[in-house]
Amino acid sequence: QVPTPSIKTHSHITPREASFTTCLFMRVYVYIYIHTYIYPIPITTSPNFLLSLRRSLPSSMATSSTSSLRTISSSVKLPTATNTTSPAQKLTPFKLSNPFLSQNLRLTATAAAATPTRISFTCKSQSNSSDSSRPTKVQELHVYEINERDRGSPAYLRLSQKSVNSLGDLVPFSNKIYSGCLQKRLGITAGICVLIRNVPEKNGDVYEAIYSFYFGDYGHIAVQGAYLTHQDTYLAVTGGTGIFEGVYGSVKLQQIVFPFKLRYTFYLKGIPDLPEELLDTPVHPSPTVEPAPAAKACEPGATLPNFTD
Repeated sequence: QVPTPSIKTHSHITPREASFTTCLFMRVYVYIYIHTYIYPIPITTSPNFLLSLRRSLPSSMATSSTSSLRTISSSVKLPTATNTTSPAQKLTPFKLSNPFLSQNLRLTATAAAATPTRISFTCKSQSNSSDSSRPTKVQELHVYEINERDRGSPAYLRLSQKSVNSLGDLVPFSNKIYSGCLQKRLGITAGICVLIRNVPEKNGDVYEAIYSFYFGDYGHIAVQGAYLTHQDTYLAVTGGTGIFEGVYGSVKLQQIVFPFKLRYTFYLKGIPDLPEELLDTPVHPSPTVEPAPAAKACEPGATLPNFTD
């Protein structure tokens, strides 16, 4: 039967000496493991290391430590260099008989493979798998925006404090919107324009516009982009709610009578088919176009359900 390695203690050993002994045995234990399983060496060379550790001990611990080291050395058999083990080994814990070292010591040594490790990876598109199921059909929606001068819109905030329109001036606004056939009240627009540049040669301005179209119970569409007062422009459809959730596309803005009459043609993608109530044959844009009296008066049947006002 193989004797269990232990340390013969003496009553005069101080806590400092006990701590040193702990560190010593940890070094010996790790050394034996490494040169047994990871980098084996001939057995004739291992005692040299133990002798070097013997010289580093305090004189008060020389005798007890030497006998203990011999016990450990004689009880360990070093295998040949052909022994193969797994890269990581967990050693069996052993108990120290010293009263200052009553806890079990468990050492785990991990060795990296000697040969270089090849790491392969693949790049996967970040597009959601559900994107493939999104409708790509383009649907047109026609809307008229009419400023009836009853909402205090637009409000021109001349932050530049200059007599002419200048960079930084703000224009919050909110107007009524009607169907393309002008027979039904749809809701309102609400948003803000930031003046980017005045174009005196064209008697116009360039704004960055951020606003929404509200369609009552159907939800809303958000748009953003350049708004030119002197020519037609395209803005981006950035999203929506209700039946317009997940929508994207663009919208063409046509100036009819600035800033009182505008026509929008939406090119919507990413949503199910629009309800028939929103599909109609648009009226050709002209300065004389007007909403139907019933729609203007918001009579029953001439508005969307719970239209936004």
